[in-house]
Amino acid sequence: MKNENMLIETGWNIDNSYAHLPEIYFRSHSPTPSTSPKLVIFNETLAKSLGLNVEELQRDTGVAILAGNRVPEGSFPLAQAYAGHQFGHFTMLGDGRALLLGEQITPTGERFDIQLKGSGETPYSRGGDGRATLGPMLREYIISEAMYSLGIPTTRSLAVVTTGEDVLRDSTLPGAILTRVAASHIRVGTFQYAARWGTRQDLQALVDYTIERHFPEVKGSENKYLSLLKEVMKAQARLISKWQLVGFIHGVMNTDNMTISGETIDYGPCAFMDAYNPETVFSSIDRQGRYAYGNQPSIAGWNLARFAETLLQLIDDNQEKAVKLAQEAISNFPELYQSYWLAGMRAKLGIFNEEMEDTSLIDGLLTMMEKYKADFTNTFRFLTIERPEETTMFGTEEFSQWYNQWQARIDRQQESKEDSLQLMKKVNPAIIPRNHRVEEALEAAVKKEDFSVMEGLLNVLRDPFAYCPEQEAYTELPPESDRPYRTFCGT
Repeated sequence: MKNENMLIETGWNIDNSYAHLPEIYFRSHSPTPSTSPKLVIFNETLAKSLGLNVEELQRDTGVAILAGNRVPEGSFPLAQAYAGHQFGHFTMLGDGRALLLGEQITPTGERFDIQLKGSGETPYSRGGDGRATLGPMLREYIISEAMYSLGIPTTRSLAVVTTGEDVLRDSTLPGAILTRVAASHIRVGTFQYAARWGTRQDLQALVDYTIERHFPEVKGSENKYLSLLKEVMKAQARLISKWQLVGFIHGVMNTDNMTISGETIDYGPCAFMDAYNPETVFSSIDRQGRYAYGNQPSIAGWNLARFAETLLQLIDDNQEKAVKLAQEAISNFPELYQSYWLAGMRAKLGIFNEEMEDTSLIDGLLTMMEKYKADFTNTFRFLTIERPEETTMFGTEEFSQWYNQWQARIDRQQESKEDSLQLMKKVNPAIIPRNHRVEEALEAAVKKEDFSVMEGLLNVLRDPFAYCPEQEAYTELPPESDRPYRTFCGT
């Protein structure tokens, strides 16, 4: 009766359909209890949308679940197995510090994975302690919620709790657990794992499960496995184009960090670009620039080719025919991505229709931005609020010519100038989670236990298209430094 009451009080309505897959895909495992958990941030809006009781989840019984000390009724905690190409090298992986509690079924019948990240050692920890530290968990909370507000498909963050225990890394740091919410955690790497170590039946079970959960519309297709590949391609083309349109750099686009659902996942070494430069890299471990900003679309295509390889035996029994069909599908990815990106760039410039010269107009602006080290977000913000004189390119002959061409392009549309400005305001964020602002918030939280800086940042990021006075200070660029900004994989 106590568990039933807790279920009713907290609003958990948990199932775990993933646990019905063949056992090679997971290992049952319980979270490691936390000594003295404390809730440090809680996403009330997300909790309500999931059908959860906001008040109860912030009380001791609710926090106990978020800390891994208890599990909701119906939960079947498990660690998922997967593989992946990490910086081009294939390896066996798996949830080394995360556990899937199950799927929350919302009042509208939707399913969302509930995962605890940092909840202790798992069968796939590979010698690690399975714990996470406070800074990286808060970082994921900030960036994932910012991405959601920017309209970019993403996993989300329900809560962060401290465990009351120290975690030893380069120094002693406070331990923490993030509760992550996702459409699912099925990755390209999950399919790679199935293709390498599973049977054909194992692989088909995963594929059919994925179709049922994410792409039920392809069930009636003549070749549903080829259709699945094409739908995943569309989802990824849309996602990566959205990254590029706001200057987001994921930092570690390994195949185990590409979800089939098309959500952004894993916010370890990610960052947002300031000055426009396609070669921008922030991750300390990406020494060759494999995952640089300008490479993200081609890497997505490479990852999708690896996904296609896992489906070959299901696409057609004839290997040669299967390869041909898969190659034909994958060859369309660059054009598909380009169509989404170009449509997005037109919108960023207030362009409603299509003209052949649009590509050269866009390329001309980006070339100037790179040459004059113009800030990516602020350049489009200044154009949106009709303050071109504040761009670093203003006053040059190049910019004057480009600006006149752009204005002439706007004038050729049926829509009014005001319509164009309104369109730009809807797609050009006034603010992004600037790297120096994120670091400022994390330093205050981790070193001083002051969460007010983070709360202030989150408040202005909830509506990045507001263009309100409260956001003005958050548009400022970081102080000049001789040292490039570097990010690190979350630990």
